Amino acid sequence: MALENSVFPSRPESLSLPVEERGEGEGAEVTAAAAETPAPTGVFNLSEELGHIVTAETAPTQAMEGEGQTMDAPPAAKVKRSFQSKLAEREATANQSRKKTPGTEKVRGRFGWGRSRRKRQRYVEKNGRCNVQHGNMRETYRYLTDIFTTLVDLNWRCSLIVFVMAYAITWLFFGAIWYLIAYCRGDLDHLEDETWTPCVNNVNGFISAFLFSIETETTIGYGHRVITDQCPVGTILLLLQAILGSMVNAFMVGCMFVKISQPNKRAETLVFSKHAVISLRDDKLCLMYRVGDLRSSHIVGANMRAKLIKSKQTQEGEFIPLDQTDISVGFETGDDRLFLVSPLVISHEIDLRSPFWDMSQAQLTKEDFEIVVILEGMVEATGMTCQARSSYLAEEVLWGHRFSPMMSLAEGFFDVDYGAFHHTFEVDTPSSSARELSLAAARLEAHLYWSISSRLDEEPTLANQAAQKPDGDSANGKGGVGPAFTVGGITGIQEQSGLGELNGSITTATTTDQSESEA
Repeated sequence: MALENSVFPSRPESLSLPVEERGEGEGAEVTAAAAETPAPTGVFNLSEELGHIVTAETAPTQAMEGEGQTMDAPPAAKVKRSFQSKLAEREATANQSRKKTPGTEKVRGRFGWGRSRRKRQRYVEKNGRCNVQHGNMRETYRYLTDIFTTLVDLNWRCSLIVFVMAYAITWLFFGAIWYLIAYCRGDLDHLEDETWTPCVNNVNGFISAFLFSIETETTIGYGHRVITDQCPVGTILLLLQAILGSMVNAFMVGCMFVKISQPNKRAETLVFSKHAVISLRDDKLCLMYRVGDLRSSHIVGANMRAKLIKSKQTQEGEFIPLDQTDISVGFETGDDRLFLVSPLVISHEIDLRSPFWDMSQAQLTKEDFEIVVILEGMVEATGMTCQARSSYLAEEVLWGHRFSPMMSLAEGFFDVDYGAFHHTFEVDTPSSSARELSLAAARLEAHLYWSISSRLDEEPTLANQAAQKPDGDSANGKGGVGPAFTVGGITGIQEQSGLGELNGSITTATTTDQSESEA
């Protein structure tokens, strides 16, 4: 006890008090107060932060040096902590070990406030697959009414299972009937009796009846097992199996043939650019993307369409989650019908009817939309119609870019370099919307129109005043010189011929007045 009292002269009272949970503000205030208050001379330096206690061992060397005594500090002794301190430390460790749940991406909004930005879910994937699943369908019998299309739409694993099961079930079904006929007639009891005429020769069990069913339906005809004329029931069954077997063959072979020759695989060689671009073309903002065909066999009657997928709210308050708006790619002019021999750049002019009429470069980064492009055409080799699809999100549209050229002239042919198919480069493009550019052009045109027309209205008056001057002006050497005019931005015109170039009527009137004065 003496050693304990000498080494620990004052025991902190917080060790014996219960620890209360504090918020972030209270913890900060307590920490600041503890920092300003000098710690008592002792072994423990206590500080509370967010409801837990942190202890640090110190040696009482400063107190001894203040008294003028020089002696080595004794080694720090291990002290038992109270239950409250252990509980607080355990809670602090548990709080630090908790992992934050992965949430959405945090970005800074207005006034620096954090807001969550959700990544848009694609309506159509880049490979053309529609990201839509149909659920809660109660009228599933409709799939059975169109069983052929249902089987064709199945994936290859299910299609192969259905193909094998269709033949195996029919073989087993008719094999069981053949075995039942042999069992009911007593053919299995007279296998060694040569005077007995069975329904089917050499059928001595279920396996042999099953093999006879396979030979009958597939028309193999080994000749070892054969039906006799003493069994009219077997004759009828043989006819039924032959007819039903032909139907199964036609149905399943037809399904497999259509599935193999589906034109959607032809769409794998129709490629779209990874990004769409917006730049000027003929002084107009245009949305452009590139499409190409990797095969030498062409797509006959290729037709291009584009749709804008964006949620909107009507004036009546109705919310449409995935509204589809048509994007014109030349339907009025016929530019949507493509001759897809080499890669082409499809252009959409952003005009008054375009959904991007009010969109600027700054607004493009805040938009949440998806552009779905669809290419349809007939396969030249098979004559079947195929469709290729792709999509572009708002962040996949590059403002102020243009596609790099990829075609060059070689010896006797045009060479297409598909290495530059997705490559783009930056060009000078205004960041304003098409609406703002149109308004600026209209203001400039109106300003030029009114300024020039007002100047031209003033010129005949000046010409008449010059013609009405006395003849003394001509005697002073000014007979062939007219007054100086300013039209628009053109100044310093002194010659009458220059004035005539600007306004032919003024030149004619001045010449007539001069001729009258001379007469």
